[in-house]
Amino acid sequence: MKGAPLDIVVIGLSLRSAWGNGHATTYRALLGALEARGDRVLFLERDVPWYAQNQDAADELPGRLSLYADLDALQDRHADDVANADLVIVGSYVPQGIEVGRWAQRTARGVVAFYDIDTPVTLAALAQGRCAYVDAETVAGYDLYLSFSGGPALDTLQQRYGARMAVPLYCSADPERYFPEEREVEYDLGYMGTYSDDRQPVLDRLLLQPARTWDEGRFVVAGPQYPDTVQWPRNVVRIEHLPPSGHRGFYNLQRFTLNVTRADMVAMGHSPSVRLFEAAACGTPIVSDPWTGLDALFAPGKEILIAQSGAQALHWVQGMPDAMRRRIGLAARARFLAEHTPAHRAQSLHTYFERAAARRSRAASPRLSGNRRTSHEQAFVPSDHRPQ
Repeated sequence: MKGAPLDIVVIGLSLRSAWGNGHATTYRALLGALEARGDRVLFLERDVPWYAQNQDAADELPGRLSLYADLDALQDRHADDVANADLVIVGSYVPQGIEVGRWAQRTARGVVAFYDIDTPVTLAALAQGRCAYVDAETVAGYDLYLSFSGGPALDTLQQRYGARMAVPLYCSADPERYFPEEREVEYDLGYMGTYSDDRQPVLDRLLLQPARTWDEGRFVVAGPQYPDTVQWPRNVVRIEHLPPSGHRGFYNLQRFTLNVTRADMVAMGHSPSVRLFEAAACGTPIVSDPWTGLDALFAPGKEILIAQSGAQALHWVQGMPDAMRRRIGLAARARFLAEHTPAHRAQSLHTYFERAAARRSRAASPRLSGNRRTSHEQAFVPSDHRPQ
């Protein structure tokens, strides 16, 4: 059910470039779905050279994009936009994110939310007191905490860091851009992702080891920032960077695609990546490392395949009949279309907004004294009324 259209301001890492980050594709899908509902969205992005030099949007971006040079420019040029918006969203990894968040909380008259596209990384950094884009004070100051992780992470955010309303808002993929294509496959197993130290051992175990074992197999790895020290088997094709416009074709060239999860996200659980939904939307059968909460998104053995070792991954890739392989891929796509599209995420965001706006209104009402709040409402007391 659609609510009234909203004026939304998003201050995010990047909309114009997915180089080295998964934020841009997440924002593009969500903003496109919000616009389809009639919402008016302004995206504010810090103008940095590495995104300016690696813009990868082949067509018009959703929403209105405005670049700002620094914090002073953001405040000078967009104070009215932030003040008048129904909903202001500050994203993770925004430069000077703590200062940006405090300014948004002071300036906005509507609901102010934090969209954490990196929740497990954020929580690990908060625990060590070294998170550059949010701290405990700003977490407690947001009306709404939109988390890429569900499950226990939400309890941690509310109970340890005072988040007023922590809710899951998973990533997605645009079904108009990601879908099956009839083409001859070129690779038996592929993977797409930026290099990270914690993912590399899993990539080595689930893709490079099978490639070394199966000389006739065809493998591919796409993504930037891999060091020269990585030993690539002869039958592994390397693609340095693949812009979003090439993702659909990439998945459709694979018999199976590999999903590898960062260590913080495995430990936290309930943290799907955007690549998981992109592959599912394309109907490409997914082989994934295991983590808690994956079975709530896709059914193991029916919609997704789980591998803990290279031998298991190779078993799926070498031994599965083609009809079964196609059936699993299409089942994942059906689940994606039923539950995980950008339209589903936009609906969730509207629902969360309405709840947060109602709580904000109740907190401002003089008729609601502290001893009349229910225990559920007490979890969402404004930060300046929390016990120290």
